[in-house]
Amino acid sequence: MIVASVGNVLVWMVWIGAAFACLGSGIAVVSFSNPFFSALALIGNLASLAVLYLLLSAEFVAAAQVLVYAGAVMVMFLFVIAYVGPRQESPWSGGPRWQSVGAVLAAGALLVEIIVVVGLKASGSLAHSEHVGSSFGSPSEIGRLFLTDHLLAFEITSIVLLVAAVGGVILGAHARRDPWGSADAEVPHTGALRAPSTSREAG
Repeated sequence: MIVASVGNVLVWMVWIGAAFACLGSGIAVVSFSNPFFSALALIGNLASLAVLYLLLSAEFVAAAQVLVYAGAVMVMFLFVIAYVGPRQESPWSGGPRWQSVGAVLAAGALLVEIIVVVGLKASGSLAHSEHVGSSFGSPSEIGRLFLTDHLLAFEITSIVLLVAAVGGVILGAHARRDPWGSADAEVPHTGALRAPSTSREAG
């Protein structure tokens, strides 16, 4: 009985720590002016989510969270940041703008909606332990849910990731373009500079 109580206390401590780490790293993602630090904070956010998935007995989802998102996807994000260039952003400078206020209000409304939906769906079952079957969190069960019940959301997510990758390449191309729009600033394929052409009128 004492061992079970100690185990429950440890689970609650890990859950609270991972939850606060998830919230703190999420706030850091949108607060840092350096995009590289924001990407590192996002890695911490994904790692804390993986811990929460482990507490929910979803080992495969936790492993995919670390390997796919914190690994492969974040490598792509860092590549895009390095390709675009280290541009400093100050989202909170000059006082709150309507985009910032709207984002905070939308996030608050989404949080309230999640709490209400979870409270209505749970209907008191959160206070009791639930039996978890052997197929819960397995690759076959997750694949079945992705390709049946959540097929539309799965395909929309893939399109969003594709648009993000294309947008990063386009932003990088615009960032490396000559800011003055001059075609005489650099000779193609050689990198040699040449003086812009001038015309003189005969006096």
